Amino acid sequence: MSFTLAQEFHAVLTRAVFVVAATIFITLSLADVAQAAPTRGFEALIVSAPRQGFEIAAGETQTVTLQFQNIGTAAWGNSGKKYVSAYTYAPKYRASHFRADNWKDFTQAAVLKEARVPPNIKGTIELSLKAPLTPGEYRETFRLAAEDTAWIPGSEFTLVIKVSSPSSVTPTSFVTPPSSVIPAASVTPAPSTDGTPSPVSSSGLSATILLRSAKEITAEAGQEIRYRVGVKNTGTVVWKTREIRSDDLGIASVNTKHPSWVSANKVAVVSAGEVKPGGLDLLEFTFTAPPSKGKHVVSYKLAVNDTIVPNFSIDIPVEVTTGAQEALESPMVVPSSSVTADILLAEPIVRIGVLIVDEETDNQVEISCNTAWNLMDGEGGLLGQMQANQMVRAFYKNQRYYFNRGQGIEQTHKYLRFIPTSNDAVCTIENFDRRRTRNAGFADNQFRDVLEFRYNSAKNRAWIINELPMEEYLYGLAETSNISHQEFKKSLVTVARTYAHYHVERASKHAKEFFHMNASADDQVYKGYGHEVRHPRIREAVEDTRGVLTTYNNATAITPYFSRSDGRTRDWSEVWGGSVAWVKSVPAPCDARKGRTLWGHGVGMSASEALCLADESGKKWDEIVHYFFTGIELKKRWN
Repeated sequence: MSFTLAQEFHAVLTRAVFVVAATIFITLSLADVAQAAPTRGFEALIVSAPRQGFEIAAGETQTVTLQFQNIGTAAWGNSGKKYVSAYTYAPKYRASHFRADNWKDFTQAAVLKEARVPPNIKGTIELSLKAPLTPGEYRETFRLAAEDTAWIPGSEFTLVIKVSSPSSVTPTSFVTPPSSVIPAASVTPAPSTDGTPSPVSSSGLSATILLRSAKEITAEAGQEIRYRVGVKNTGTVVWKTREIRSDDLGIASVNTKHPSWVSANKVAVVSAGEVKPGGLDLLEFTFTAPPSKGKHVVSYKLAVNDTIVPNFSIDIPVEVTTGAQEALESPMVVPSSSVTADILLAEPIVRIGVLIVDEETDNQVEISCNTAWNLMDGEGGLLGQMQANQMVRAFYKNQRYYFNRGQGIEQTHKYLRFIPTSNDAVCTIENFDRRRTRNAGFADNQFRDVLEFRYNSAKNRAWIINELPMEEYLYGLAETSNISHQEFKKSLVTVARTYAHYHVERASKHAKEFFHMNASADDQVYKGYGHEVRHPRIREAVEDTRGVLTTYNNATAITPYFSRSDGRTRDWSEVWGGSVAWVKSVPAPCDARKGRTLWGHGVGMSASEALCLADESGKKWDEIVHYFFTGIELKKRWN
């Protein structure tokens, strides 16, 4: 077995504890229990658990007790912002066969018993389990989490449970006596959206959510969101027609209407097939993220056979990172980029958040570059001179950055920068591979120029940030492909360059996390050097329009764009409120002729219409940009 850097460090400190951990009779991953990299000060070691294969009678409820030693640096609690509780795991947030009546919801099984558990002290989880009616052997996996902060390394556990008929159950000393169990009859059913069936109504309708495409969503204002939910028919009647509906009074306090909706309050309608009692229905629908920055809960109802299912709703937490109006009104932080004078600027440097360092990479990074490179700290101090393809492992723990450059584990309180000494160098995050963790077709783990490993307290997480010149960033832009019309590509990279530069000028997106844009669809999709190599004509389009920005009244103009329209683009005010002089509704006749539906927020440039203008109308890239943005000028701002 080979250890990661974090595991090497932790093994030195806790080797004696591993012997204790090895005596626990529970299905655990040793690497996860004893060697996982601590996350934000939270780390646990299981010190007692029920024996495997204990029995519960079908339909009965028992409570088992587990104890965890807090071997991290942060105190645990059962209240407050970071309270500790046990969630279903493997996969995360799954529906458990053993959900008891006192669970907080279908994923959150039990909260820490103690009000406070300091480091090196034991904490207790009392987990109630209600056995399913079908006898057999079950395996149920859980993991502790510090709410909205971290999955706690070392806390994952799997219980092997035998469900038997009531007469065959053998009591076990590992199970809390029945006096502490909450009888099912003493609990009044409450409305629930996950896991617990809604009470069967007089119409025979009841439902429960078993699957979600995401537990919560982070998006930009007005961003299109496709959502899928698996709903079980827990009632007594067959479902024929199923409708997802918004609030009957409209859209209540949050505007999420999408053009795909059937009507103002009918989000989606399904009439194909039937869902019998006990069956699962997969429902898919689309909505738009609320227009204002902040945390929202988007809620929808389910209507079956034209009747609303009582005590049931689909509640989706959505955090909007940047409201359109806030972005529009953000002040300039780079005054030198003013376009009032025809003076060429130095090409701007853009910082792109490309990877959150979390469980996907075992909470560490392994980075190398294809030329000689320097490992630097955040204040410019030299930590090591590295050869081409020499790898450094690093992780963040307890306000320190730990790294191994081949000379053992070293540490610094300053963030780390991986800086090539040659132009056109490419650095690789060796332990990140989208094919393995995201089911993608390519690894896309290589990036030009500088990488930076930096923790931020704003969201309690560490990022890998790619810092590079603007034009090199556009080389790796994955908003189009090699085969699209070249004039279309030129128009697209021009509005993408302008959009990025607008946010560089104002630091209006991710300033608290120390970068300008992220690499995903809520900003602009960026896949780095691998995409550049596979799509070289995007680079040609970048070079042909190098340094050109869309401007209005001698200022950089924000230039939103989206996938396709339904025959026209939307005025800024229709989606986000306010008024933007250069972002007005324009016809999209090609989209209309081809019967397309809206895909995206609808504001600014429709990519499908722009492609049609190039393909079928022979328009040049500058004509295309002028078509979608009223009264703008195209100015070359750097070479």
